[in-house]
Amino acid sequence: MANYGYQGAYSTTNYGAQAGAQEGGGFMSGSQQGSQENSSKTYGQESLRPVTIKQIIDAQQPHPEAEFKIDGSDLTQISFIGQINSVTKRATNILYKLDDGTGLIEVMQWVNSDVDPDTVQPTAKEGEYLRIFGRLRSFNNKRSVTAHMIRPITDFNEVSYHLLEATAIHLYFVRGPPDSINDGGVKADPGTGMFVDSYDGAANGAMGASAKKLPAKMSAGAKTVFGLLQSAPQSNEGLHVHSIAAQLSMTSNDVFKAGDELLGEGLIYTTVDDETWAVLEY
Repeated sequence: MANYGYQGAYSTTNYGAQAGAQEGGGFMSGSQQGSQENSSKTYGQESLRPVTIKQIIDAQQPHPEAEFKIDGSDLTQISFIGQINSVTKRATNILYKLDDGTGLIEVMQWVNSDVDPDTVQPTAKEGEYLRIFGRLRSFNNKRSVTAHMIRPITDFNEVSYHLLEATAIHLYFVRGPPDSINDGGVKADPGTGMFVDSYDGAANGAMGASAKKLPAKMSAGAKTVFGLLQSAPQSNEGLHVHSIAAQLSMTSNDVFKAGDELLGEGLIYTTVDDETWAVLEY
Protein backbone atom coordinates (compact mmCIF):
# COMPACT_ATOMS: atom_id res chain seq x y z
CA MET A 1 0.00 0.00 0.00
CA ALA A 2 1.47 3.31 -1.06
CA ASN A 3 1.73 5.75 1.84
CA TYR A 4 3.55 9.03 1.47
CA GLY A 5 3.72 9.91 5.12
CA TYR A 6 1.00 12.49 5.45
CA GLN A 7 -1.13 10.52 7.92
CA GLY A 8 -2.39 8.32 5.11
CA ALA A 9 -3.73 11.39 3.35
CA TYR A 10 -3.57 9.61 0.07
CA SER A 11 -2.93 5.98 -0.67
CA THR A 12 -4.00 3.14 -2.89
CA THR A 13 -7.59 3.24 -4.03
CA ASN A 14 -10.23 0.76 -3.01
CA TYR A 15 -11.07 0.11 -6.64
CA GLY A 16 -7.43 -0.59 -7.52
CA ALA A 17 -6.78 -2.50 -10.72
CA GLN A 18 -10.39 -2.87 -11.77
CA ALA A 19 -11.11 0.83 -11.98
CA GLY A 20 -7.59 1.75 -12.96
CA ALA A 21 -7.42 -0.74 -15.80
CA GLN A 22 -10.35 0.74 -17.64
CA GLU A 23 -10.64 4.36 -18.60
CA GLY A 24 -14.38 4.51 -18.34
CA GLY A 25 -17.00 5.08 -15.73
CA GLY A 26 -20.29 6.84 -15.75
CA PHE A 27 -21.67 9.86 -14.00
CA MET A 28 -22.71 8.19 -10.76
CA SER A 29 -22.76 4.55 -11.94
CA GLY A 30 -22.62 4.61 -15.75
CA SER A 31 -20.71 2.20 -17.98
CA GLN A 32 -17.04 1.61 -18.60
CA GLN A 33 -15.11 1.59 -21.83
CA GLY A 34 -11.56 2.31 -22.85
CA SER A 35 -8.06 1.01 -23.43
CA GLN A 36 -6.40 -1.58 -21.21
CA GLU A 37 -3.45 -0.27 -19.21
CA ASN A 38 0.02 -1.70 -19.68
CA SER A 39 -0.15 -5.21 -18.22
CA SER A 40 3.24 -4.79 -16.58
CA LYS A 41 1.96 -1.96 -14.37
CA THR A 42 1.87 -2.77 -10.67
CA TYR A 43 -1.52 -1.59 -9.55
CA GLY A 44 -0.71 -2.33 -5.91
CA GLN A 45 1.63 0.67 -5.97
CA GLU A 46 -0.93 3.08 -7.32
CA SER A 47 -2.04 6.02 -5.23
CA LEU A 48 -4.96 8.40 -5.24
CA ARG A 49 -3.88 11.99 -4.67
CA PRO A 50 -6.16 14.99 -4.15
CA VAL A 51 -4.98 17.88 -6.34
CA THR A 52 -6.00 21.26 -7.67
CA ILE A 53 -6.30 21.95 -11.39
CA LYS A 54 -3.21 24.15 -11.22
CA GLN A 55 -1.24 21.17 -9.97
CA ILE A 56 -2.57 19.09 -12.86
CA ILE A 57 -1.53 21.70 -15.40
CA ASP A 58 1.92 22.13 -13.81
CA ALA A 59 2.62 18.39 -13.37
CA GLN A 60 5.97 17.25 -14.79
CA GLN A 61 6.42 14.40 -17.28
CA PRO A 62 10.08 13.51 -18.00
CA HIS A 63 9.16 11.76 -21.28
CA PRO A 64 5.90 10.73 -23.04
CA GLU A 65 5.87 7.21 -21.55
CA ALA A 66 6.72 8.28 -18.01
CA GLU A 67 4.34 8.84 -15.13
CA PHE A 68 3.45 12.43 -14.37
CA LYS A 69 5.00 13.86 -11.22
CA ILE A 70 3.86 16.45 -8.70
CA ASP A 71 6.33 17.57 -6.02
CA GLY A 72 8.74 14.92 -7.33
CA SER A 73 6.36 12.02 -6.66
CA ASP A 74 4.71 9.81 -9.27
CA LEU A 75 1.12 10.66 -10.03
CA THR A 76 -1.11 7.71 -10.87
CA GLN A 77 -4.75 8.31 -10.00
CA ILE A 78 -5.99 11.75 -9.00
CA SER A 79 -9.05 13.28 -7.42
CA PHE A 80 -10.22 16.86 -7.72
CA ILE A 81 -13.32 19.03 -7.61
CA GLY A 82 -14.38 21.59 -10.18
CA GLN A 83 -17.30 23.67 -11.31
CA ILE A 84 -18.71 22.82 -14.74
CA ASN A 85 -17.80 25.48 -17.27
CA SER A 86 -19.29 23.59 -20.24
CA VAL A 87 -20.61 20.15 -21.18
CA THR A 88 -20.33 18.56 -24.63
CA LYS A 89 -22.11 15.25 -25.27
CA ARG A 90 -20.81 13.00 -28.04
CA ALA A 91 -21.64 9.53 -29.30
CA THR A 92 -18.96 7.78 -27.22
CA ASN A 93 -18.03 10.27 -24.54
CA ILE A 94 -18.95 13.37 -22.60
CA LEU A 95 -16.47 16.22 -22.37
CA TYR A 96 -16.58 18.46 -19.31
CA LYS A 97 -14.59 21.65 -18.85
CA LEU A 98 -14.07 22.21 -15.14
CA ASP A 99 -12.79 25.21 -13.19
CA ASP A 100 -11.76 25.20 -9.52
CA GLY A 101 -10.52 28.78 -9.25
CA THR A 102 -6.90 27.78 -9.92
CA GLY A 103 -7.24 26.69 -13.54
CA LEU A 104 -9.36 25.08 -16.25
CA ILE A 105 -9.09 21.44 -17.42
CA GLU A 106 -10.97 19.13 -19.78
CA VAL A 107 -12.35 15.87 -18.39
CA MET A 108 -13.43 13.06 -20.70
CA GLN A 109 -15.95 10.50 -19.55
CA TRP A 110 -16.39 7.46 -21.81
CA VAL A 111 -19.88 6.04 -22.21
CA ASN A 112 -21.25 2.86 -23.69
CA SER A 113 -21.88 3.61 -27.36
CA ASP A 114 -24.77 1.11 -27.39
CA VAL A 115 -26.65 2.98 -24.68
CA ASP A 116 -28.17 6.44 -24.84
CA PRO A 117 -26.32 8.44 -22.14
CA ASP A 118 -29.49 10.35 -21.31
CA THR A 119 -31.17 7.12 -20.21
CA VAL A 120 -28.52 6.15 -17.64
CA GLN A 121 -27.04 9.42 -16.42
CA PRO A 122 -28.46 12.45 -14.65
CA THR A 123 -27.90 15.69 -16.50
CA ALA A 124 -24.89 17.61 -15.26
CA LYS A 125 -25.48 21.32 -15.78
CA GLU A 126 -23.14 24.25 -16.11
CA GLY A 127 -22.41 25.82 -12.75
CA GLU A 128 -22.68 22.56 -10.80
CA TYR A 129 -19.72 21.01 -8.98
CA LEU A 130 -18.33 17.53 -9.67
CA ARG A 131 -15.85 15.25 -7.92
CA ILE A 132 -13.56 13.58 -10.45
CA PHE A 133 -11.52 10.39 -10.04
CA GLY A 134 -9.27 9.60 -12.95
CA ARG A 135 -5.90 9.83 -14.68
CA LEU A 136 -3.98 12.69 -16.19
CA ARG A 137 -3.29 12.40 -19.93
CA SER A 138 -1.31 14.42 -22.45
CA PHE A 139 -1.94 14.42 -26.20
CA ASN A 140 -0.26 16.85 -28.58
CA ASN A 141 1.04 18.73 -25.52
CA LYS A 142 -2.51 19.28 -24.24
CA ARG A 143 -3.41 18.09 -20.75
CA SER A 144 -6.72 16.42 -19.99
CA VAL A 145 -8.15 13.95 -17.49
CA THR A 146 -9.79 10.64 -18.34
CA ALA A 147 -12.36 9.94 -15.65
CA HIS A 148 -13.29 6.49 -14.37
CA MET A 149 -15.67 7.89 -11.77
CA ILE A 150 -17.62 11.14 -11.59
CA ARG A 151 -20.10 12.17 -8.95
CA PRO A 152 -21.93 15.39 -8.13
CA ILE A 153 -21.12 17.44 -5.04
CA THR A 154 -24.08 17.47 -2.68
CA ASP A 155 -22.36 18.99 0.36
CA PHE A 156 -20.60 22.26 -0.45
CA ASN A 157 -18.27 21.75 2.53
CA GLU A 158 -16.59 19.05 0.46
CA VAL A 159 -15.24 21.71 -1.91
CA SER A 160 -13.45 23.57 0.87
CA TYR A 161 -12.24 20.35 2.48
CA HIS A 162 -10.73 19.13 -0.79
CA LEU A 163 -8.81 22.38 -1.35
CA LEU A 164 -7.46 22.21 2.20
CA GLU A 165 -6.42 18.59 1.77
CA ALA A 166 -4.68 19.16 -1.57
CA THR A 167 -2.77 22.14 -0.16
CA ALA A 168 -1.75 20.35 3.05
CA ILE A 169 -0.37 17.35 1.16
CA HIS A 170 1.55 19.60 -1.23
CA LEU A 171 3.07 21.50 1.68
CA TYR A 172 4.10 18.26 3.35
CA PHE A 173 6.17 17.34 0.30
CA VAL A 174 7.79 20.73 -0.23
CA ARG A 175 8.24 21.88 3.39
CA GLY A 176 8.36 18.74 5.44
CA PRO A 177 6.30 17.66 8.48
CA PRO A 178 4.14 20.29 10.20
CA ASP A 179 6.49 20.57 13.22
CA SER A 180 9.27 21.84 10.94
CA ILE A 181 7.21 24.77 9.71
CA ASN A 182 7.14 28.01 11.65
CA ASP A 183 7.12 30.84 9.12
CA GLY A 184 3.58 32.08 9.78
CA GLY A 185 1.65 34.50 7.66
CA VAL A 186 -0.98 34.23 4.96
CA LYS A 187 0.23 33.86 1.40
CA ALA A 188 -0.67 32.36 -1.96
CA ASP A 189 1.00 28.98 -2.36
CA PRO A 190 2.61 28.68 -5.83
CA GLY A 191 2.21 24.91 -5.98
CA THR A 192 -1.55 24.61 -5.57
CA GLY A 193 -2.70 28.14 -6.31
CA MET A 194 -4.51 28.29 -2.96
CA PHE A 195 -4.27 30.70 -0.03
CA VAL A 196 -2.31 29.07 2.82
CA ASP A 197 -1.71 30.10 6.41
CA SER A 198 1.72 28.77 7.46
CA TYR A 199 1.84 24.97 7.18
CA ASP A 200 -1.73 24.34 8.19
CA GLY A 201 -2.68 24.75 4.54
CA ALA A 202 -5.73 26.76 5.46
CA ALA A 203 -7.18 27.67 2.08
CA ASN A 204 -8.95 30.75 3.23
CA GLY A 205 -9.61 34.35 2.43
CA ALA A 206 -7.98 35.98 5.41
CA MET A 207 -7.38 39.56 4.38
CA GLY A 208 -3.85 40.62 3.54
CA ALA A 209 -2.09 43.80 4.57
CA SER A 210 -3.64 45.83 1.78
CA ALA A 211 -7.14 44.78 2.80
CA LYS A 212 -6.59 46.40 6.21
CA LYS A 213 -6.57 49.78 4.48
CA LEU A 214 -10.24 49.44 3.56
CA PRO A 215 -12.81 51.79 5.11
CA ALA A 216 -13.47 51.01 8.76
CA LYS A 217 -17.22 50.81 8.09
CA MET A 218 -16.74 47.90 5.69
CA SER A 219 -17.98 44.52 6.93
CA ALA A 220 -15.63 41.65 7.71
CA GLY A 221 -17.09 39.67 4.82
CA ALA A 222 -16.31 42.43 2.33
CA LYS A 223 -12.75 42.73 3.64
CA THR A 224 -12.28 38.98 3.33
CA VAL A 225 -13.59 38.87 -0.26
CA PHE A 226 -11.43 41.86 -1.19
CA GLY A 227 -8.35 40.17 0.29
CA LEU A 228 -8.96 37.07 -1.81
CA LEU A 229 -9.54 39.08 -5.00
CA GLN A 230 -6.23 40.84 -4.44
CA SER A 231 -4.13 37.78 -3.66
CA ALA A 232 -5.61 34.64 -5.23
CA PRO A 233 -4.27 33.37 -8.59
CA GLN A 234 -6.73 34.28 -11.33
CA SER A 235 -7.06 35.19 -14.98
CA ASN A 236 -7.56 38.72 -16.26
CA GLU A 237 -11.28 38.09 -15.91
CA GLY A 238 -11.01 37.92 -12.12
CA LEU A 239 -12.94 35.43 -9.97
CA HIS A 240 -16.51 34.18 -10.23
CA VAL A 241 -18.82 34.36 -7.20
CA HIS A 242 -18.97 30.56 -6.95
CA SER A 243 -15.18 30.30 -6.95
CA ILE A 244 -14.93 32.96 -4.24
CA ALA A 245 -17.53 31.17 -2.14
CA ALA A 246 -15.68 27.84 -2.51
CA GLN A 247 -12.30 29.24 -1.53
CA LEU A 248 -13.64 31.20 1.44
CA SER A 249 -16.22 28.64 2.64
CA MET A 250 -18.87 31.35 2.41
CA THR A 251 -22.38 31.09 1.02
CA SER A 252 -22.99 32.65 -2.37
CA ASN A 253 -25.50 35.00 -0.76
CA ASP A 254 -22.87 36.32 1.66
CA VAL A 255 -20.39 36.75 -1.19
CA PHE A 256 -22.96 38.76 -3.16
CA LYS A 257 -23.55 41.01 -0.14
CA ALA A 258 -19.82 41.57 0.22
CA GLY A 259 -19.56 42.26 -3.50
CA ASP A 260 -22.29 44.88 -3.31
CA GLU A 261 -20.29 46.74 -0.65
CA LEU A 262 -17.09 46.59 -2.67
CA LEU A 263 -18.81 47.63 -5.89
CA GLY A 264 -20.47 50.53 -4.07
CA GLU A 265 -17.08 51.72 -2.81
CA GLY A 266 -15.57 51.44 -6.28
CA LEU A 267 -13.00 48.90 -5.09
CA ILE A 268 -13.92 46.14 -7.55
CA TYR A 269 -15.67 45.95 -10.91
CA THR A 270 -17.56 43.35 -12.92
CA THR A 271 -15.78 41.76 -15.89
CA VAL A 272 -17.30 39.12 -18.22
CA ASP A 273 -20.62 39.13 -16.35
CA ASP A 274 -22.26 40.50 -13.20
CA GLU A 275 -20.97 37.56 -11.12
CA THR A 276 -17.28 37.79 -12.05
CA TRP A 277 -15.25 40.44 -10.24
CA ALA A 278 -11.76 41.90 -10.28
CA VAL A 279 -10.01 44.51 -8.16
CA LEU A 280 -10.04 48.00 -9.60
CA GLU A 281 -6.44 49.14 -9.94
CA TYR A 282 -5.65 52.79 -9.43
